[in-house]
Amino acid sequence: MSEAPRLELRAAPFLHRGLSTRRLMYEVLASLVPVVGAAVYFFGVAALLVVLASSAGAVLTEWFFGASRRGLGTLRDGSALLTGVLLALTLPPALPLWMAFLGGVVAIGLGKTIWGGLGQNLFNPALVGRAFLQAAFPEALTTWTPPGRDLWSVPASTFAWPFMRADVDVTTSATPLGLAKFAGQPTELEALWFGNTAGSLGETSAVVLVVCGLVLALRRVFDWRLCVSTILGVALLSGVLHAVLPEQCPPPAFTVLSGGLLFGAVYMVTDPVTTPLTPLGAWIFGSGVAVLVVLIRVWGGLPEGVMYAILLMNAATPLINRYSQPRPYGG
Repeated sequence: MSEAPRLELRAAPFLHRGLSTRRLMYEVLASLVPVVGAAVYFFGVAALLVVLASSAGAVLTEWFFGASRRGLGTLRDGSALLTGVLLALTLPPALPLWMAFLGGVVAIGLGKTIWGGLGQNLFNPALVGRAFLQAAFPEALTTWTPPGRDLWSVPASTFAWPFMRADVDVTTSATPLGLAKFAGQPTELEALWFGNTAGSLGETSAVVLVVCGLVLALRRVFDWRLCVSTILGVALLSGVLHAVLPEQCPPPAFTVLSGGLLFGAVYMVTDPVTTPLTPLGAWIFGSGVAVLVVLIRVWGGLPEGVMYAILLMNAATPLINRYSQPRPYGG
């Protein structure tokens, strides 16, 4: 006589793609390898040192607050390492390593741990670390070096002692956004596309970011609506403003390819924890980021506004989730 089938009670979802948190983090980390490689190619080994310092600060902070008491559990998912790498790619090439390390500490400590850990933070941890460094060390965070430096040449500022001013041994250069906003000098689209411009480590080469974004989208690592709505919204709004105020607002192609927009759209806007869960909410979130980016770039005091736009929309995510819920069946 066969036994009666056992009744199993489980919570939804009942079907899944087998995409665990750990696998998701490491897939995104793998996609960042070409971005880091491009940064090293344009800015030399100093770029790799900044990535290592920021990652070390994030990983050690994660270990101190959680893994040291529970083995390596909270480190194995790769979220701390991913936060450190993302933060580093938003930083200048010649940033002192101790600042990059401190940024990684703040990103995990104030951007993630203080909220309760992975999945409970309101703001993107990497951008929290970047915002802290921007507020604490504005001069260092706005000192840009042009690409083309010798691969093994490291600026003196890289190894500066904490809270000490280093000797300047590099030629600084304005970013394309800074040149356009404060000097009225345009940058060729070819330079923006291939990365031969000054800027943060991960934002200069548009072609690398586009390819990595397409790979992640095809593998369904993130919600494509977030990325598309951000880029499309910036292109549409900047196009309208350029038609009305051509001297004040650059054309759409320049606005999309310059600064940290593509990097933010691919790797920051698509953060599954700090962005809306619904399809409608994704469109609202991306459109909100786009509007804020263009407004800050055109009328703000800073040439760039991607970081502030994403953080502001992170704060609005709970409200967006609340009012974008689909109507229940039969409701």
